[in-house]
Amino acid sequence: MSAASMRLGVGLLGAGWMGEALLARFVERDDVEVRGLCQRNSDTARATLKAHGLDDSLWTADAQQILDDPSIGAVVVCTPNALHGAQAIAALEAGKHVFCEKPAATRFDEWFRQIELATARPDQVTFVDYILAFDAMERRLRAMVDSGSFGTIKQIQVNYRHPVNIAGDKAWKLRADVIGDAVGMGIIHALWAMLHAMESQARPVAVFAHSAPARSRPFEVDPIWTIQVRFDNGATGICLGDIDSGVGYDAYHHLSGTDGAFVFDSLAERERQIRYRSHEVGDGTHWVWPLDAARCASEGVGERAWDAGTDTPSSGDVWKHQTAAAVAHFVECIHDQRPSPLSFEATRSVAEVGWAALWSAATGREIELPLDVESARAFFAG
Repeated sequence: MSAASMRLGVGLLGAGWMGEALLARFVERDDVEVRGLCQRNSDTARATLKAHGLDDSLWTADAQQILDDPSIGAVVVCTPNALHGAQAIAALEAGKHVFCEKPAATRFDEWFRQIELATARPDQVTFVDYILAFDAMERRLRAMVDSGSFGTIKQIQVNYRHPVNIAGDKAWKLRADVIGDAVGMGIIHALWAMLHAMESQARPVAVFAHSAPARSRPFEVDPIWTIQVRFDNGATGICLGDIDSGVGYDAYHHLSGTDGAFVFDSLAERERQIRYRSHEVGDGTHWVWPLDAARCASEGVGERAWDAGTDTPSSGDVWKHQTAAAVAHFVECIHDQRPSPLSFEATRSVAEVGWAALWSAATGREIELPLDVESARAFFAG
């Protein structure tokens, strides 16, 4: 069967900063046809469509028109955070595959309903856009942990500090009723990276968190977070998050194991961003700088140098993210009729750590995992 005959009809709900980046990636694929865009501002939407070679007649102000269109098989939810939950649920109920920007939902009951629906509809592909899953460094780090390069992991720290853009029509990110919370807004990327790195060794069993109010811009939610995750093998994870960072974007990683360590510093120069030591290299105390091929060669570990183009999570600019890989993965899962490892169900533990952090910060106590759903439902409804 030809690619043209298998073209997937896609409808987008929202095409702002991230949405337009995703739209561009869908448009460039031969096996996809963008068949609708729902956006509040018609002028902006029509201009966006034309900029990507699409007819401006694809614009609609009514999301239901996208959901009711039988030619649309997949819906991309890229609206402001508070709309994600209800729109993803509606798309699932309409029989569509769902690509959902994070957070999957800002209401616990909506998030859990997504899980229920997705579980009951295994033929519908769901995907939460934890974009770091397509970053080469994150994949290499996971492979090194899985192979035992660092032994048993004892401690891991992953930060997410980012001065999120609130200019112009993005001022909604200041509002509690729209943003939901800072964890879902961006810090959850760091939680995903932490759990992904640890997945083959341990699972999270408890969360303790603290949040602090804004220091510079008028966020209605606390933008500063410290989240501690306790794992079932005795390891501890720390996430330092701040969506109102005054020092720019920071995705620092530090992993310490019984036989080595790994450090990623997104604020450093490219060649010095990554270093690691492992029992696999010399006596295990020698630092390897894999992005500095010349240094690796001079120190006799040339085979440890990574490809010059290895991606690292060193930018908060979505146009520099691996959006093409994310879109390709989603579309291929649909064509191959296979579930995504970033589905609502598969990423449940990541979301649970996020919900537990909110619960912990509000109550001042450690929250055990997995969550007791009825207790969590009662707390978040209160």
